[in-house]
Amino acid sequence: MRIFFILIYFVFPFITSAQLISTKFEDTKGLQTPTYPEIISWWKMLDAKSSQIKMLTMGPSDAGYPLHLVVVSNDSGLEPATLRKKNKRIILINNGIHPGEPDGIDASMLLVRDIVQKKILLPDNIALAIIPVYNIGGCLNRSAYYRVNQNGPEEFGFRGNSQNLDLNRDFIKCDSKEARSFAEIFHFCDPDVFVDNHVSNGADYQHIMTLISSQHNKLGGPMGEFMNKKFEPGIFESMKKKGYDLIPYVNSFTDTPENGWPEFLEGPRFSSGYASLFHSFAFVPETHMLKPYDQRVKATYDLMESFIEFTSKNSEAIRKVRDQTKLSVKQQSIFPVSWILDKNTFSEIVYKGYEVVNKQSEVSGLPRLYYDRTKPFEQKVKFYNTYQSKTTVNKPVAYIIPKGWWKVIDLLKLNKVKMLPLVKDTSIEVETYRIEDYKTSARTFEMHHINSDVLISSNTTKIFFQKGDVYVPMDQTANRFIIEVLEPQADDSYFAWNYFDGILGQKEGFSNYAYEETAAEYLKENPGIKNKLEQRKLTDTAFSKSASAQLNFIFQQSPYYEPSHMRYPVYRVMK
Repeated sequence: MRIFFILIYFVFPFITSAQLISTKFEDTKGLQTPTYPEIISWWKMLDAKSSQIKMLTMGPSDAGYPLHLVVVSNDSGLEPATLRKKNKRIILINNGIHPGEPDGIDASMLLVRDIVQKKILLPDNIALAIIPVYNIGGCLNRSAYYRVNQNGPEEFGFRGNSQNLDLNRDFIKCDSKEARSFAEIFHFCDPDVFVDNHVSNGADYQHIMTLISSQHNKLGGPMGEFMNKKFEPGIFESMKKKGYDLIPYVNSFTDTPENGWPEFLEGPRFSSGYASLFHSFAFVPETHMLKPYDQRVKATYDLMESFIEFTSKNSEAIRKVRDQTKLSVKQQSIFPVSWILDKNTFSEIVYKGYEVVNKQSEVSGLPRLYYDRTKPFEQKVKFYNTYQSKTTVNKPVAYIIPKGWWKVIDLLKLNKVKMLPLVKDTSIEVETYRIEDYKTSARTFEMHHINSDVLISSNTTKIFFQKGDVYVPMDQTANRFIIEVLEPQADDSYFAWNYFDGILGQKEGFSNYAYEETAAEYLKENPGIKNKLEQRKLTDTAFSKSASAQLNFIFQQSPYYEPSHMRYPVYRVMK
């Protein structure tokens, strides 16, 4: 009896205080979302009240405030490494990457509060790691007028961060401090499951929630099979039991959805595509912008609960398939680096939409698109969810990167890539790439001009490397990340994001009048080059009429031409 009263004395006050915890979302009956200071203060308060929670201060953001990470578990020792030793599956949840889409911010607060209050039970084999707000600068930049089409809350943050960057395009190029801090958080957690909460734009339909999953072909191997056959169907089934007709993200912007759509292919510039490179099951929930805010928050809450339930039930299967993938990627010899949609293969899903009609615009007087909510319909539509590899590369034994390309080396270090500095000057036989052609975007995109449609040629030669140049062995779990950022033909490679644009401009040249005698002498000494010149003149009329083009042709065949021009400065060791 004495023990009972002691327990009541110490435990009851905590339970009572925990039951009094509310959120701004609840206090305003689902109309408002908290400001950034209110969010952080609330989480600090919950941390102080509960031993299940530890709020960690992590790396910086462009806004000048640190990112935070809230770890939730039924055990003490709330560090991811400690929790993983206890064979827990870690679910990393990111909120507020677009602060105008705050559904996850409020849903996470409600979810963890309910865990603390025992309204829902967190399974013993699960730990949550939650970023309360990722885009702090956007969260501080509040207005009632951003996201004009969105139905609530009353006021919210801005899509761009403090550099006006869309952070959901920055996970490879890392122009923001947020992206660099996220990489630290991600590898600190090594999440089994990654969830990045969003709100959709696009068509009008009846569904409250849609979902982007790691594309199963791109995820590949046993993890891709598990995603396609078990994980994604399991989440859909779980949400169905909760009353939601969950469907894949409605990736239809140039046509109406009833004609079907392709699965969204999340490259590693996006959070889920980045997570996939490190063998995490990744998801992007997308609530529908036109649904009332309270419905969207509730749907996000329920979906996160479904992720917890499925991950707990399938904990060992998830652990095994991730461990298997981390081992097999070290031995994998061929890697896909770009993809193309298979337009002949599709599944059918049930889509609940509204009839589309054309009516006269009150603005322009011209026909306009209109979704008639008085005419809901339900039909099966084609969902194209198969992609084939477009470009593949053979894995080298290692890559070598000259130390002058330190920006790239620093990004590899940030992502925990194992590398070794060369201990002395040496010549090594390597495969080299030459950039033969590429396209670059006419307009900037997130502070870059994207290089695409890259054509390369390769050659094997000995290159002189200096002490301190970096040797990157390809026997590590980061192999897939390494290949997708270092191979220039990969869709989101560092070459695609301009990190190597310095090689695209020729640095040494010549004055035509001064080079004429040197060129003539060089042709006499090299009849093979002279023959190539004459053949080119016969087949290229414009070339045959341009003296400067012919001089440049000779220059580029001569030892005076700089070898670094168009030579990709990442070298492949093949044996």
